[in-house]
Amino acid sequence: MASEWGKTMTIREKLELYEKEYLSPYAMLSMNSKGRLHPEEQCDIRPVFQRDRDRIIHSKAFRRLKDKTQVFLTPEGDHYRTRLTHTLEVSQNARTIAKALRLNEDLVEAIALGHDLGHTPFGHSGERALNLVCPYGFKHNEQSVRTVDFLEKDGQGINLTMEVRDGILNHQTSSMPSTLEGKIVRFSDKIAYFHHDMDDAIRGGILTEEDIPKEIGEVLGYTTGERLDRFIHDIVTASTDKDDIVMSPEVAEGMKKLRQFMFERVYQNPEAKSEESKAEMLVTTLYEYYLKHLELLPKELLVMHENGTAKEIIVCDYIAAMTDRFAIAQYDEIFIPKSWHG
Repeated sequence: MASEWGKTMTIREKLELYEKEYLSPYAMLSMNSKGRLHPEEQCDIRPVFQRDRDRIIHSKAFRRLKDKTQVFLTPEGDHYRTRLTHTLEVSQNARTIAKALRLNEDLVEAIALGHDLGHTPFGHSGERALNLVCPYGFKHNEQSVRTVDFLEKDGQGINLTMEVRDGILNHQTSSMPSTLEGKIVRFSDKIAYFHHDMDDAIRGGILTEEDIPKEIGEVLGYTTGERLDRFIHDIVTASTDKDDIVMSPEVAEGMKKLRQFMFERVYQNPEAKSEESKAEMLVTTLYEYYLKHLELLPKELLVMHENGTAKEIIVCDYIAAMTDRFAIAQYDEIFIPKSWHG
């Protein structure tokens, strides 16, 4: 191998060689990527997955995540999570696990940072609204891939690798990524939202730590920090030297019970969800309005429509890209008489 290092190589090639020598035999190596939708010249410094990560961070869709709801709509306080902070927590969890297992940290980071780029304003209530009214349906994971393929850069897309696109598309429970790095993000997404949604619910007075059932606490821990630590350590321990990413049966069962508890006490809690019906109505109303007024959509979406994309899809593209604040401002501008503003 020393002779290979002695050759004249680019920085990227040296980094690829380092991956080959150091990473686990189960890791997805940058040099083995299946490539991009549209072939392009390699960077001389960055391997492909690092380049994907950089493209995602520089995208407009990524910046908009800072003003999109995670769980709590318009919370009063500075420390509640947004879709952006959720994304960063998913990335941190995923990188910790990947590093411990000697898997490709650049790949997990790119997938994690891109997994929610297509999420609607107002969290899952916005997603439900579009899924109900659009005849083609709407899923935020599919919209995230559509965002990076077609919508970013004024309709040009950012041309990510197949492995990152696969991880973004399959980060939800109903599907399975093709790489171990994608599977790490899939677990990390769940761990992040259980962790921070519980923390936000406690901050909002909806729960206390003492509300956690004993059967969950004994397995996963009684504080948010203990549970996060337990999840990550368990995945690392259970997945070491395996061609899979798994949890121990005990912790997997604990997560299942925690999920049920969170749905009963937080995700379906009237206090936490009291504004969601309003958000769904707002998104539905905007969708119906823009279907009748396509001329108000951005030029690049109209070009897509002229080239054969259904009008219902481009309207979903426009609304899904909105931040909470922009969606409210559009509704206000269209439907609220100016004389009513006090």
